[in-house]
Amino acid sequence: MITSSRHTSELLAAAARFGAEYLEGLPERAVAPAPEAIARLRELDVPLPSEGSDPMAVLSRLHEIASPATVASAGPRYFGFVTGGALPATVAANWLAGAWDQNTARSVMSPAAVALESIAMRWMIDALGLPTGCGAAVVTGATMANLTGLAAARHALLSRAGWNVGTQGLFGAPPLTVVVGDEVHVSLLKALSILGLGSARVTRVPADAQGRMRVDLLPRLDATTICCIQAGNVNTGAFDPARDIITAAHAAGAWVHVDGAFGLWAAVAPTRAHLLDGVADADSWAMDAHKWLNVPYDSGVAFCRDPQYLRGAMSLDAPYLTDSGGREPSHYTPEMSRRARGVEIWAALASLGRRGLAALIEDNCTQAARFAAGLRAAGYEILNDVVLNQVVVRFGGSDALTDDVIARVQADGTCFLGGTVWRGLGAVRFSTTNWSTTAGDIDRSVAAVLAAYRAARAGAAAAPAG
Repeated sequence: MITSSRHTSELLAAAARFGAEYLEGLPERAVAPAPEAIARLRELDVPLPSEGSDPMAVLSRLHEIASPATVASAGPRYFGFVTGGALPATVAANWLAGAWDQNTARSVMSPAAVALESIAMRWMIDALGLPTGCGAAVVTGATMANLTGLAAARHALLSRAGWNVGTQGLFGAPPLTVVVGDEVHVSLLKALSILGLGSARVTRVPADAQGRMRVDLLPRLDATTICCIQAGNVNTGAFDPARDIITAAHAAGAWVHVDGAFGLWAAVAPTRAHLLDGVADADSWAMDAHKWLNVPYDSGVAFCRDPQYLRGAMSLDAPYLTDSGGREPSHYTPEMSRRARGVEIWAALASLGRRGLAALIEDNCTQAARFAAGLRAAGYEILNDVVLNQVVVRFGGSDALTDDVIARVQADGTCFLGGTVWRGLGAVRFSTTNWSTTAGDIDRSVAAVLAAYRAARAGAAAAPAG
């Protein structure tokens, strides 16, 4: 059923009302949805209707049934994955951009969207301390950002060897070697798999106790090597020693790609920027905006020191496509048609400014240290050096007990934590990346975790032996 413009205004007003109601309730609602709320989702699973429904009724039903079944990951006590919230300015910008319904492939399709994206990319390059003149691609997240940066690397190294991978493909191409650390993130391996470089063909470099690549164990590198380093381990938050690795790689003619999904943002924080020593000397970088920049899903960015290689890997032309003479986004991204994600990135940076962005990162890092200190003071084992926003903790020296604590925390609903395996041990992973998290949220969460541990320990003691 198609509505009139008047009805559309009423519908959007209702959406704003429902959205505000949802967001205002996040601080006090249980983070994990109740089983009853999840069960109600079955009410939506019906055959496709023969006739349409009134859009207001559709929206109301969506809010009534689906909103309670969401995980409150946009709220201040969601620590299960590296998940940012969404700044108020970015939610509003997202809704406005949705109303615009712009295609950001070319300037002729949306001068406003392309201009905002270009400004946002320039601001990001400046804030992150990357080389002026970098090429940039706005994509869906770190997986696609890794894929985009690695595609540029593949194009560059094969071009230097006299091979055009875009036209000739990989059949018969000179072989490339990919070097990663033992703690490489799965998103980078997925990108390598898609690109035909093989997730299992990588050369793995052993990592130290914090997950950092061992420089002393680097293999022989050469001009056909892509060396992938990490800025922010997904468990510990640790950083590979970028300066030493990049120096060795560039001396051998190798390309260095940085997976910095959330860790790149440490560059804006005065007390954390040292963790990124040397990272700006790499050749390509991947990061998420929907993590620490706190824009709505989905949003990521790839950067490339030399834009010609990014464009060489991604550009396309057709008689019906005209260039404005300026930056045309479709020359730098895997997609042609895509939504105007740059609007939200622009809104985040404009609303925060340099100081606000730095404060967001610093506050979250301080909160992680507070969480770790609260558990350590109670006698529990923190498995990592808390250098950023990640904490890894283990309870009672037991995988089973640790898993029980996680389950009880989720059921309680005060906060949300994730399970992980770190160096062969089952553990709880805590990550704070939300703009709205406060010290009070951390203290409430520590208390909830300690209560869950006491209940889990009592349950284990009461269980029959054998």
